[in-house]
Amino acid sequence: MFDLDELIEAYRVSDRGRARVRANFIASLDGAATVGGLSGGLNDPWDLQVFTVLRRLADVVLVGAGTLRAEGYGGLRVGAADVAWRREHGLSDHPRLAIATRSARLDPASDLFAGAPAPPLVYAPTPPTDESDDGTGERLEALAGVAEVITLPGEVLDVHAMLAHLAAAGHPQVLCEGGPHLFGSLIDADAVDELCLTLAPVLAGGTAPRISATVAESTRAMRLVHALPGGPMLFLRYERETQP
Repeated sequence: MFDLDELIEAYRVSDRGRARVRANFIASLDGAATVGGLSGGLNDPWDLQVFTVLRRLADVVLVGAGTLRAEGYGGLRVGAADVAWRREHGLSDHPRLAIATRSARLDPASDLFAGAPAPPLVYAPTPPTDESDDGTGERLEALAGVAEVITLPGEVLDVHAMLAHLAAAGHPQVLCEGGPHLFGSLIDADAVDELCLTLAPVLAGGTAPRISATVAESTRAMRLVHALPGGPMLFLRYERETQP
């Protein structure tokens, strides 16, 4: 396995006060983001070590509601060693969980909320107030008892407003763990500062999604920071070519 101190240094951010969106994904050699519908079909202990370090370094972990449901997320907590490191570096014990959703189809009684060390942040577009509301408003009201619900103006989630709210709330270091539609919306908004991509040494075939699903095709230049071999995996870290 990696030397932990060297791994932390490899993913360290020089200026934690500057808002930054880092995405972390895994993909097969032929571009599949999942096997059997889950990203867990691709990872291994080496990838888990990097995944854990990225959470250790984050202020907040941002995840789409669909990914939370599919991957079976529980309350977001890091291990005792991570807590100790975070305290030593002036961070909260655990990164906060932020959820991006359109329909608010989440169970308020689930461990996702009950097991969270702090109420998750739930971001959603303002639900309609007429007959076109499919119950989203009521579901958001139910979540307000177990989470901090932030509704943003517009029919789709305003990514820039969400990131500005996170930064103002003291969470400038954002780690996005998926899924493809949320990552795609961040790309569409030109809000991705960094991509950490694990290449798994398999050819998956099939029709699995890519790591992103965007509205429009647009090329954004990225700069390779490192390419770390770890066991059978390759860990790539890219930053945007020009910082905003």
